[in-house]
Amino acid sequence: MGLKEANIYLDNQWNTYYAGQTVNGRIEYVFDSPKKVRGIHVKFKGEAHTEWYESKQQENSEGKTESSDTMHSGNEEYFQISYYLLGSNSGNEIEIPEGKHTYNFTFTLPPVLPSSFEGEHGYIRYTVKVTLDRPWKFDQETKMAFTVINALDLNLNPNYKEPIHIQLEKTFCCFCCASPPLSVDVQAPVSGYCPGQVIPLTIDIENKSNVQLHLVKIFLRKVVTYRATSPSTATKKIKSVILTVQEGPAPAGTTKHWSLNMEIPPIPPSNLVNCNIIDLDYDLKVECVVSGMHLNMHDKKYVTIGTVPLVGMAGQPAPAPSPTASNGQYSPSQPAVLPVGPGQPAQPVPSPAGGDAGPGGWVAPGAAPSAPPYQALYPTLTEPVYKESPYTARTIQDRGDNSHTMIRGGNFAPFYPTYAAVQPPPLPQ
Repeated sequence: MGLKEANIYLDNQWNTYYAGQTVNGRIEYVFDSPKKVRGIHVKFKGEAHTEWYESKQQENSEGKTESSDTMHSGNEEYFQISYYLLGSNSGNEIEIPEGKHTYNFTFTLPPVLPSSFEGEHGYIRYTVKVTLDRPWKFDQETKMAFTVINALDLNLNPNYKEPIHIQLEKTFCCFCCASPPLSVDVQAPVSGYCPGQVIPLTIDIENKSNVQLHLVKIFLRKVVTYRATSPSTATKKIKSVILTVQEGPAPAGTTKHWSLNMEIPPIPPSNLVNCNIIDLDYDLKVECVVSGMHLNMHDKKYVTIGTVPLVGMAGQPAPAPSPTASNGQYSPSQPAVLPVGPGQPAQPVPSPAGGDAGPGGWVAPGAAPSAPPYQALYPTLTEPVYKESPYTARTIQDRGDNSHTMIRGGNFAPFYPTYAAVQPPPLPQ
């Protein structure tokens, strides 16, 4: 058999890095018999890809309707670097003895990259693949994906500090007479948030009409535009609901005041800067469901999802410390934080019970993490907790992989920084 086991380990627990940081890792092989190879090489790759099919119906020469599917696709490569860890592509054959063998690798990410993204019709993905280069035989490949984050600092654009304000008003006609209006006012304190934060919403209803307002629904939506370059330029826009909150009713002749919260899950930041084939936006959509045959009221405003929350605004409490127990150790009832900051090499230390460090050389959760690259700008800001996105890849196998490629890490989903401890400011009075 030869190769019994192959595993890739990176140097932080969540396999998450910021653009410009260094990825350190290793491949561990276990052979149950000697293995002859030309060499072992590693390849780092960053790319974006879009793909979807469109059906078209047309009549043939016999007057019959025929359907045809056209595949639209687009590709964008950000980097591709490979080198040999052992041997070379032109060297002599090497025999690796049976047993366990470890080979280290390192790579510095370019400073300008879009954040990792997994979507219905495309992705922005970063992978590392280690290959046993075997002469006259199929190469044996081991591959895994990792997360790259391009920091979107909400403090750098004053527009993100502006409140969200959606006003809706409608009169209803009955027997040729217009009723007094139904007015709906929805507000949020700012228009920029990070995953883990709560969007505090206030809803004020003044229903002077003779029609009942059944529900006010508020949706946080993801709006993705995929672009193709082959066989020709084309776009496909997909709107999907991430979260929904609702309240009601407000009967005719009443006034209501409601407060609702939307907690943002770990989702990718807006814009996907530096990607030309995938655009990502988010919006808050308000829909007012009214009784009878009357049309519902609706409107929307864009909201920006960042990776660095707004800090130092008037009315905002000081950020709370990272969750720890009273003795300074990690509390199992709280979410774990990165034992090392993304991209920072871990220092192997004994476990509390005197055992070995984890497989990647990282330390137990709760040890002091290194700061993200922007942390020095905001000394009062708590460091983020990294959480897995609900959007996963169907597979990370692509056309460059062969049938012997071993995929590590299961169904890949990116990890994004979350800031539950940092609350947005209250609405202005």
